[in-house]
Amino acid sequence: MSLGAVTVAALLLATAAPATAAGGPGGTGGTGVGDVQQAMESLARTPGVVGAIGGAYVDGKPAGSGTAGSRLLNGQGGTIPAGSRFAIGSQTKMMVATVVLQLVEQGRLGLGDKLADLLPEVAAGGLVERAGEITVQQLIQHTSGIPDWWSRNGSDEPAFDVFDFTTYYRPIDIVAMTRGLPRTGEPGEKFAYSNTNYTLLGMIIEKVTGGTLADELARRLFRPLGMTRTYALTKPPEGIKGPHGHGYYPDSTGTPRDMHHSNASWGFGAGNVVSTTHDVSAFQRAFDQGKLLPPSLRKILTGGGSGQQDTGQCQDDLKMQGGSGLGYTTLILFSTDGRRQFEMSVTRSTGDSAIIPEMVKAGEAVLCP
Repeated sequence: MSLGAVTVAALLLATAAPATAAGGPGGTGGTGVGDVQQAMESLARTPGVVGAIGGAYVDGKPAGSGTAGSRLLNGQGGTIPAGSRFAIGSQTKMMVATVVLQLVEQGRLGLGDKLADLLPEVAAGGLVERAGEITVQQLIQHTSGIPDWWSRNGSDEPAFDVFDFTTYYRPIDIVAMTRGLPRTGEPGEKFAYSNTNYTLLGMIIEKVTGGTLADELARRLFRPLGMTRTYALTKPPEGIKGPHGHGYYPDSTGTPRDMHHSNASWGFGAGNVVSTTHDVSAFQRAFDQGKLLPPSLRKILTGGGSGQQDTGQCQDDLKMQGGSGLGYTTLILFSTDGRRQFEMSVTRSTGDSAIIPEMVKAGEAVLCP
């Protein structure tokens, strides 16, 4: 599963079963959520799951946490600390888009501004075709038609070596990997998920503000929201700080390779944030409570193509979105009133197509007991 495709493909296909878990000996009393530890233990029994952690929050307060499986492959390394950091994958995109829309609110950027005007370097020589027609809003909503640097030629891997943990790729180098690939449609014509859109949005943030993407995310979101353990990866070999779960991906011989130091640079803007269940929930709560954007701009991210999906057999106001990369998957379920959030991180040794439905079940077991 490509970086972030979970938000627009697998979650659409996930069949959520009715919630069955309830607060028990390890439950959370009167908080109205189910037993997080029990949900994680059930999730960790899914084939391909190495370890799983989860944290539930109600009105900004912890309502339960859990950890199951192991930190390393084959039951090694002990359990993952429930409060440890993990790569959040394409949950990064919601944060990046929020910063872009804050710049729109400030009048420093327009939803209709053209890519060629904002980043003439990507229009030069046809690096991005039709750059003079593509708008900021189309980049945010994945309707630009720009091909995805990850799913190059229809494959499930990018053009570069996924086991190269040291080479630094500039954002424009990543964009250049799409040169010559077929477009997915006319600008504004249809939704087609592409990580390249968010690589470009990260570049736009840096061009407009004069700061780095990592600094702007920290200044505008992480510090104001008390996300003290969250940061954006910038250059390899930077990785996840502190004890954390390790995910695995098979090499050409089928041998599982540890991906916890996967190359930070190719996720720029599209999936380069490291966080915790507490911090991701803090961001989602602030977003849903209207503390980050006015309603007109928030709607840009909550309408069609946002990656937010109904959970299925749970409360009508409960949504979910996630992220995915080599060896890990993340998923948050949340109430749109901003009161309840449940964030999960799974490290894995296989693909995530069979794991995602089990994550949805675990989330519903916690938030719909």
